[in-house]
Amino acid sequence: MKTAVQSIVIFVVFFVLGCASGISKQTRSQVTFSDSFKVLQADPDKYAGETVLLGGKILETLATSDSSEITVLELSLSQQDRPVDGAKSEGRYLVRSNQFLDPAIYKKDTLLTVVGKISGKEDRKIGDFDYIYPIVEEIEIKLWPPEYRAAPRFHFGFGIGKTF
Repeated sequence: MKTAVQSIVIFVVFFVLGCASGISKQTRSQVTFSDSFKVLQADPDKYAGETVLLGGKILETLATSDSSEITVLELSLSQQDRPVDGAKSEGRYLVRSNQFLDPAIYKKDTLLTVVGKISGKEDRKIGDFDYIYPIVEEIEIKLWPPEYRAAPRFHFGFGIGKTF
């Protein structure tokens, strides 16, 4: 009996630890940039080669057979490395990958956390506005499922039912 209880406790501990963070410890240990996104966005070239941990919401994913680019609206991260949906954003950035990332999976409005190397910047327009996008070369990406918020369910009824 004691072994069964120990097994259950070990399973629960590993399950909770596995769900606690979106990024693996090994990848997270590579992060060298610890300043704010605003600092990074102001001069991405200054931080080229640094490894960052960023979160956000996907705005667009463009994919070819051998590479992909995700445009992300930056959002602050919770203690579990999950982007805080609805938090104030400090800007946008590009995530580039040397593999095909299916736009049906990496779809608009999906929350993500990424660890990657800063490789510079790209100037693009948002409408008529010139905008500098920091470029992050992907090392690890975590997509987050929508938060589940079940509405309370109540059922009141009287009567006799018949099953056919």
